[in-house]
Amino acid sequence: MRYLKNILYGFLAWLIPFVASFFFYTREGELTIDIFLFKSIMIIVGSFSAAFLLISYFKKINADYFKEGIIVGLIWFGINILLDLLILIPMSGMSITDYFTQIGIRYLVIPAMSIAIGTSLENKK
Repeated sequence: MRYLKNILYGFLAWLIPFVASFFFYTREGELTIDIFLFKSIMIIVGSFSAAFLLISYFKKINADYFKEGIIVGLIWFGINILLDLLILIPMSGMSITDYFTQIGIRYLVIPAMSIAIGTSLENKK
């Protein structure tokens, strides 16, 4: 059950910002706000939703917090990259290089947060 929750929450960590992004585009696919403002909003939405999901996920973890932080962070990072490769890149027409320099690298915030939460819980024991 924990592994299913891990994957489901990882999917939600990708889906929430993805859905939120649609509010900033016209039906024709044109961005309605400044690109830099859009990217800032997406980082904030992604970070807050991932933080909320991580807090919820760790409520059911009772041991090996640091290890779990590494595992959940890497799995969610992988899920986000994979879904972007399958869905976002074909939709946007970005090159792989542009994607990783503009978007993909930002997903490292997820393992950074999950490892920080795991470390904090481990040190609190």
